[in-house]
Amino acid sequence: MHNSNKINNKVIIIGSGIGGLGTACMLGKAGYEVTLLEKNSKIGGRANIFEANGFRFDMGPSWYLMPDVFEHFFNLMGEKIEDHLDLQKLDPSYRIVFTDTGKVVEMKSNIEEDSIVFEELEPGSSKNLKRYLELSKQQYEIALSRFMYKNYNSLKDFFSWEMMIEGRKLSVFSKMQTYVEKFFKTDYVQKIMQYQLVFLGSSPYNTPALYNIMSHIDFNMGVFYPKGGIYEIIIALERITKKYNVKIRTNSAVKQILVEQGEAKCVILENGEKIFADIIISNADIHHTETKLLANESRTYKEDYWEKKTLAPSAFIMYLGIDKKYPDLRHHTLMFSKDWKKNFAEIFDNPTWPEDPSYYVCAPSVTDKTVAPEGKENLFVLVPIAPGLEDTDEVREEYSKKVISMLEKHLSLKDLNQHIEFKRIYCVRDFANDYNSYKGSALGLAHTLRQTAIFRPDTKSKKVKNLYYVGGNTNPGIGMPICLISAELVYKRLIGDNSSGPLNSL
Repeated sequence: MHNSNKINNKVIIIGSGIGGLGTACMLGKAGYEVTLLEKNSKIGGRANIFEANGFRFDMGPSWYLMPDVFEHFFNLMGEKIEDHLDLQKLDPSYRIVFTDTGKVVEMKSNIEEDSIVFEELEPGSSKNLKRYLELSKQQYEIALSRFMYKNYNSLKDFFSWEMMIEGRKLSVFSKMQTYVEKFFKTDYVQKIMQYQLVFLGSSPYNTPALYNIMSHIDFNMGVFYPKGGIYEIIIALERITKKYNVKIRTNSAVKQILVEQGEAKCVILENGEKIFADIIISNADIHHTETKLLANESRTYKEDYWEKKTLAPSAFIMYLGIDKKYPDLRHHTLMFSKDWKKNFAEIFDNPTWPEDPSYYVCAPSVTDKTVAPEGKENLFVLVPIAPGLEDTDEVREEYSKKVISMLEKHLSLKDLNQHIEFKRIYCVRDFANDYNSYKGSALGLAHTLRQTAIFRPDTKSKKVKNLYYVGGNTNPGIGMPICLISAELVYKRLIGDNSSGPLNSL
């Protein structure tokens, strides 16, 4: 379907995260005249990149999951993913260190090998693992074909017969912790089955069990890495936008969306320039779009709406350039603290800098020689923390000492402190400044039951005609592949497609 003679043809997209870029690709291919505005000097949103001292650091997402969703998107664009990305399946997928006991396990995304690890941690659990993953696969397939690619216009849409019949199979209304406890008894295994929730910015104590589909994504599908780094995905999407004459303008911060008689008419940039369009799509943080770019009467979600929401964590991130190799590193390592309840409470209930955090280390230099000079290591270290925490230079420096000594201890990175030749810290205030992120959350709205599907901000403004939203804060939610689905949802809205599955073509 090519819309080159279409009325309402001019589109402005605010923000060039994965959702904004994905929407630009689809609308460009469908014949719309698209201008993409990005406030920063580089496109990509949180999937950003920087270079220093010969090291190349991916700044945000570092896990390539749901390869089927990426592939579907590239197919829709008439592209072969392998022409754009050189994907490598990681083996092991990741390592886990239980910091209190020092126990170390590796997951391979191979059911036979992973079963052996499970048996060792919890005798008899391998049978339950197979059953759990079978259910998880079935639920993933239902979610993908019936719910994730569907726009919800009303509660009636959500509580349809289909939702009642299929939705019952999805364990929508129980909590993850309760669901996992039915299958596994030991603390070790329960943690392994729930760590993926941190990617969704949630806690096992308040996330619907629907998200056990993450286990299928992890154990059955595997973890991949695009050679050159995650930013290669952004470069690939940019390449496709160029093919369809999308105009991308960086350093173009939007100050206001102008609404006349209930209809979005144009955007006004910080420099006063006005750009008119028939359709405006915001990939900026929804809180920012609603409370800063729109006048009060045009807001669907007022300030008090946001105050009641559960935000996903922010992150204390260190980008470290290390002047030597540590041969025992793995590409992904997850550090699990002893007391998860306490750690999640420090993030969600009583915000404070975590005392004994679970945290994550990515060492892409283990897989990819291009991201660090020869003989050196590139480390990305992330500690989930509460959004809105006090984030001064002194606090950062103090906390970085703590985290470096934890790395030396938990990962046996001997004398790490003496081998750091480059260090940059990224935290709450950077998320707020760089991405207009509400309270400096790293991910936006958490995936609680009250913030899933119909209960998440919609892809379309309820107050303003021709204003749409895309990205992690809208449906279906957080994560790179999920943001590509959200781009497809916006496209389906524009063409009036109410189907519940993925599109076959544009």
